[in-house]
Amino acid sequence: MRAPLSWVLWDVKDTLLKVRSSVGEQYCREAERLGLSLSPAEVDAAFRQAYRRHSSSYPNYGTAQGLAGKSWWMGVVRDTFSQCRVHDPALLNTVAHNLYHNFCNAENWEVFPDSKKALESCSSLGLRLGVVSNFDSRLEAILHACGLLSHFSFLITSEEAGVAKPDIVIFDKALQKCGVPAASVAHIGDHYVNDYLTSRSVGIHGLLLDRHNKRPDVPPEHRLSSLAALPSWLQKHMD
Repeated sequence: MRAPLSWVLWDVKDTLLKVRSSVGEQYCREAERLGLSLSPAEVDAAFRQAYRRHSSSYPNYGTAQGLAGKSWWMGVVRDTFSQCRVHDPALLNTVAHNLYHNFCNAENWEVFPDSKKALESCSSLGLRLGVVSNFDSRLEAILHACGLLSHFSFLITSEEAGVAKPDIVIFDKALQKCGVPAASVAHIGDHYVNDYLTSRSVGIHGLLLDRHNKRPDVPPEHRLSSLAALPSWLQKHMD
């Protein structure tokens, strides 16, 4: 007999919301406030390089090396602008500090049009919701600013957990909070490995949110083209 579904876990970035404009554009707007004129394309390229470098040297916000999300992100920002010929230490620290806090604000994030209705549908079906996200400690403030926080019973970020998806430990921690077997839990996310494969490897009903049809190889019963398709899937698995 199939276990009844009682919890739905969610990824956040690129599942429920996304960065409103490119990192280069957002970084350049803040730089302009401080008297700097830079090319968004150049800053975007520098950011990608800085992000890769810091992710390789200090994975998961450097939690294993004793760093915190803020110091990790400020390092990424300083590295980004240093590549763009900004070398004043005080200016680099100011822009890094400002950008770290700017990304707590709703104006830097765009909630997908189908997100709130999908969350409300889950609640109306009597399901409880949690978050499992490769994110830093700002996530709670971001979800609050975007009007989504009240839908969730708990949040687990990779910074808090000390491990990041695709490590199954982060899903084990989520299952402990749910207090039910994995077969009674679904997880929805946009990343094939981190969200879909890893959640299914621990017995959770992993669903891939594939808005751009990039993974047609995933069985259709495991794949959502939008969150509008979620309520019918949930209903089938609750009957």
